[in-house]
Amino acid sequence: MAIEMETRNLICINCPMGCPLTVEMDGQEVVRVSGNTCKRGETYAHKEVTNPTRIVTSTVRVVDGASDMVSVKTKEDIPKGMIFDCVKALQNVQVTAPISVGDVIVEDVAGTGVDVVATKNVERRP
Repeated sequence: MAIEMETRNLICINCPMGCPLTVEMDGQEVVRVSGNTCKRGETYAHKEVTNPTRIVTSTVRVVDGASDMVSVKTKEDIPKGMIFDCVKALQNVQVTAPISVGDVIVEDVAGTGVDVVATKNVERRP
C-alpha cells in the first residue's frame, strides 16, 4: 500500500520576511520545501513538520522586589507538546529580589532539560 503524499503550508517565522512555505511530505519524510527565500526557511520547515519547538515566555512572582513580577523565558526552545507543562511548572514559582537578566529561575523546567531565565532586572524594594 503506497503512502499518500501530503502538502503542508506554513509561514516561516525565522525572519521578518514571513515567507509562505509549502512542504511536501511522503509519510514522515520531507520530500521538498518551496517558497523560502533563504536556507533558514528550509531548515525551519523541516523542523516544524518533524519536531516543532518553541521558546516559552511568561512571568513569575517576585518577593521584596521593586516590581511584583519578572519576565522569564526558556533559555532554548522546547518541544511544542511541552509548552503547557512548562507554564504549569512556573505557576507557583516565586523568586526573591534582586534578580538580574540571565539568572536561572527554574532549572530543567518540566523535565525538558532547558532552564528558565529572567529577561529583566528587578531591584530589591527599598
